Amino acid sequence: MSIFRPALLTDHYELTMVSAALRDGTADRHCVFEVFARRLPTGRRYGVVAGTGRLMELVREFRFDADEIAFLRRTGVVDAEAAEWLTNYRFTGDIDGYAEGELFFPGSPVLTVSGTFAECVVLETLVLSVLNHDCAVAAAAARMVTAARGRTLIEMGSRRAHEEAAVAAARAAYLAGFGFTSNLAAGQRYGIPTAGTAAHAFTLLHDDERAAFASQVATLGRDTTLLVDTYDISQGIRNAIEVAGPELRAVRIDSGDLAVIAQQSRELLDSLGATETKIIVSGDLDEYAIAALAAEPVDMYGAGTAVVTGSGAPTASLVYKLVEVDGRPVVKRSENKGTIGGRKVAVRRHKPTGTATEEVIVPQGVPDRQPNDRLLQQSYLVAGEPVGLPGLAESRDHLRQCLISIPWEGLKLSAGDPALPVTVVPAG
Repeated sequence: MSIFRPALLTDHYELTMVSAALRDGTADRHCVFEVFARRLPTGRRYGVVAGTGRLMELVREFRFDADEIAFLRRTGVVDAEAAEWLTNYRFTGDIDGYAEGELFFPGSPVLTVSGTFAECVVLETLVLSVLNHDCAVAAAAARMVTAARGRTLIEMGSRRAHEEAAVAAARAAYLAGFGFTSNLAAGQRYGIPTAGTAAHAFTLLHDDERAAFASQVATLGRDTTLLVDTYDISQGIRNAIEVAGPELRAVRIDSGDLAVIAQQSRELLDSLGATETKIIVSGDLDEYAIAALAAEPVDMYGAGTAVVTGSGAPTASLVYKLVEVDGRPVVKRSENKGTIGGRKVAVRRHKPTGTATEEVIVPQGVPDRQPNDRLLQQSYLVAGEPVGLPGLAESRDHLRQCLISIPWEGLKLSAGDPALPVTVVPAG
């Protein structure tokens, strides 16, 4: 259960629209809003849907309490009619969207929110805040997982993020295939396996490195990881094996030329009889640095800043746009910001072998389904109540299967076109 109260994340202009719509009688018109990205971040070939699981929880918790209503009245954000409406607010509409862990591309209708105008519009900032953050982290993390080629990754970025964003980032990274997080709140809240080791401060606290290692091993046993680069890495490894013996689980290296040091460290560990001791590397790793270490004797990676900040793309650039009013498509025609009217249905088209070939989007209609098509939308909330919400483990497996299904070019780290073309079929 999140400790975050979402109501006052609502933007000022959203409540301005609610007040005006209540006064002019349009607040109850049935509307459809869609979340999509006009383009992917520069260099990216796919996006990853993440955050919908926790978003649904936040939507169901979305309430304005007496203190919040008093603040809104006192500051003139809402009038008396809007204040009364907010006091009784409950989202009673429907939310459908791509499964968590699904891939998306420019124009993909990632989330569809339908209900009255007023009840949908107040959710805009909440929806975009959650999805833009979590999708950005998940996409970066998925690229790191691909670069790691089956080696385990630990998410270690909590100190580079807002305290609540850190927990959400750990969840998104785990969904993308990371094996562990160092964030204990994420472990408690979402059941994510946690891992970590001592910092340099623990070594510096003691009179010498051996004393620090001895303390850690005495407390945690040999199934621990010793940080060996506080002083001299080679001597640190010798000290670690002298104290813990060749059964030491792992050493961590957090600095230097990791490619060279990993090779030297493996040779030294083997010469000391610690042939099963693993090497974990960390230190500002992103997908490119991880890929560069593919041929080195590295067993596990710790990624921090890059993963929690989307590795250079801290937002997924998702937008929340009105596309239908009382069953009538509506269209925004602004230059470079146009929309396609009407509620969309999307399918992923595949070869008989299972390889995805394109995404087909149909506004205001039903797609001409082919034998290997997969319908992309699912229901999350119906009349405000949850239906069939997948668990984190299921979403994690779904993303893994999606990444297997796209053409191999789509997994490249180099800049290029989206992994799949998107075809929008004209309505009617």
